[in-house]
Amino acid sequence: MKEIYIKHISGLLNVKDWQVENCAELFAEGCTVPFISRYRKERTGGLSDVEVAEIKHWTEVFTEMEKRKASILATIAEQGKLTPQLQKAIEDCVESGILEDLYLPYRPKRKTRATVAVAKGLEPLADLLWNGKSRRPEADAAPYVKGEVASVEDALAGARDIIAERLSETARVRENLRSVFRTRRVQSKATKAAEKDPAAAKYRTYFNYSTPVSKIPSYALLAMLRAENEGFLRLSIDADAEKCGNKIYYDFCQEKGYPAPEAGREIRTAVDDAYKRLLEPSITGEVLREAKRKADADSIRVFGENLRQLLLAAPVGQKRTMAIDPGFRTGCKVVCLDAHGNLLDHTVIFPHPPAAKKVQAIMTVAGLVEKYGIEVVAIGNGTAGRETEEFIRKVGLDERVRIFSVSEDGASVYSASDVGREEFPDQDVTVRGAVSIGRRLMDPLSELVKIDPKSLGVGQYQHDVDQSLLKEQLDNTVESCVNNVGVNLNTASPYLLRYVSGIGPVLAGNIIEHRTRVGGFKTREQLLDVPRLGAKAFQQCAGFLRIPDAENPLDGSAVHPEAYHIVDRMAKDLHVSTRELVGNADLCRSIKAQDYVEGDFGLPTVNDILQELAKPGLDPRESAQEFSFADDIHEIEDLKEGMELPGIVTNLTAFGAFVDIGLHENGLIHASRMGVKGMADPSRILKLHQTVKVQVVSVDLDRKRIGLKLIK
Repeated sequence: MKEIYIKHISGLLNVKDWQVENCAELFAEGCTVPFISRYRKERTGGLSDVEVAEIKHWTEVFTEMEKRKASILATIAEQGKLTPQLQKAIEDCVESGILEDLYLPYRPKRKTRATVAVAKGLEPLADLLWNGKSRRPEADAAPYVKGEVASVEDALAGARDIIAERLSETARVRENLRSVFRTRRVQSKATKAAEKDPAAAKYRTYFNYSTPVSKIPSYALLAMLRAENEGFLRLSIDADAEKCGNKIYYDFCQEKGYPAPEAGREIRTAVDDAYKRLLEPSITGEVLREAKRKADADSIRVFGENLRQLLLAAPVGQKRTMAIDPGFRTGCKVVCLDAHGNLLDHTVIFPHPPAAKKVQAIMTVAGLVEKYGIEVVAIGNGTAGRETEEFIRKVGLDERVRIFSVSEDGASVYSASDVGREEFPDQDVTVRGAVSIGRRLMDPLSELVKIDPKSLGVGQYQHDVDQSLLKEQLDNTVESCVNNVGVNLNTASPYLLRYVSGIGPVLAGNIIEHRTRVGGFKTREQLLDVPRLGAKAFQQCAGFLRIPDAENPLDGSAVHPEAYHIVDRMAKDLHVSTRELVGNADLCRSIKAQDYVEGDFGLPTVNDILQELAKPGLDPRESAQEFSFADDIHEIEDLKEGMELPGIVTNLTAFGAFVDIGLHENGLIHASRMGVKGMADPSRILKLHQTVKVQVVSVDLDRKRIGLKLIK
């Protein structure tokens, strides 16, 4: 990678040049983000997976920019207009906006007023004015009155059109204006359509809104842009047209020399036209798009963090599970799963009106719990979820049977998906949905990777942001979570395996087929027997795949096979077997990491090995905890200002946190009501699915909105 790109990335991300350079080299070698951040810390200086992923993003951006530069240089060269200065400016460019500015005068054009004027032969007249060589514009224009040019004024108007376009395509002019516009305010005004259409009501806050471009909240900008697309708002930037025109004209005169008064008036008219017709709308669009990119990045960051918390939510583990997808009229779908998530039984109960077969439902639930030795009950938190939870708690189950409320977001998507049909071809969507609810309680990560992250209900304006960047962020997040936790090679589904470093969908399918054929893996080395899984893929994936109770205990840990010899040497020096060393925290504490530093295995790697040996295969996730809503709150009408209630955080945004307090409507803790000074970032205060205590500060029955304040 070129040095200019390395330096730009290091400055952008606040890391060292050598860290960026080494990461770029590792990417070129075919290494993945999880592998680099976990097993190549010496070469990255201990960069996190998030930092490595950002470097990867920018290396890909500049790889594409190099291709774009090659295309631009070739186009300009074909026109015979490529000078050494222009070539250097293009080659040294690191910002796409400036690159496109440099290319703009040479870009093949569609028909414009300027191209029409050029076709009429008026470019020499424009050159006279442009270069300050015209003292009597009307006299200079007279020879051009012929053919399609009907008058002197027509000739001068055409020359001004050419000058206006040249000004609008001048890189320095555009960058100066961008700098001005970035300091101004973005304004939004309601359109006539907004006044008549009830659908515009949700944008009422922005009907007459103004705030500095640099300070506009991401959610506000995305909402305004959406409203503009729907025809409800008109956006602008309040730059002073006269001052901007004066600046363009002054800079022009400084560069070209002050023209004669008559010619100066022609130039000034062209400047004003260029600003109003070409520059102002173009620069406004650019600055708003630039602001949107920042808003996208902010929203995508929030989405990624929410998704990370959701995927790493506490699992109950391998427990015999009853899962219930609640409903009123259609009843509650009940499924029973064994400790591995396999479907054992399913039925429907009707504990709620209109059927209200409560006694029969109690007998059915109690019978299934006893028959299958149920240890936990997972209840979907959607329609009738609260009522179903209260019903189950009154059934009189053994106190050892724990009851959990589980998010239903995405369960219906899974039930109708190809994955759901493939796993349960003989069951209908209601059974699949209930199974998904149960499995996500047992192991959220393993189940949620089967569902499009955008269907999980944890995003902010997810349909308005850059979809390719969103997909990149979400894929990185899922990959990071899967590899952070590690995967059981002998039980993982193909949907989980595909996110393991270096594997992907094809190899995941090959691993499953090979596992089925041979009856499971006994060693990590057997991965090399999987079709198409070569040495490079093995290097990238082996450390993240676990084989519990393997012959070599290191195969059940996060120690990479390339470092097994270091562990063997540690054990030999302690006069114990490797099996005796693995899991013995006291022995691990007696080892001096520095004594085992060698070659590419530096102190960070050796310390990681010792940490893993002390607690091999440790799941970084917490344990699931039971939770109960307030007993006396069932409808929004039951709420009173000042009430203090328990709740669960269901979504985090830049403006606040949504909290489930046991009603059909979630409440909102605005960022200003987090109990800290200023508008704090909610994601730095709260976590997804965190249990909280809140106070009711407002209840809007008409709009079904609940305002909350965080207590603890």
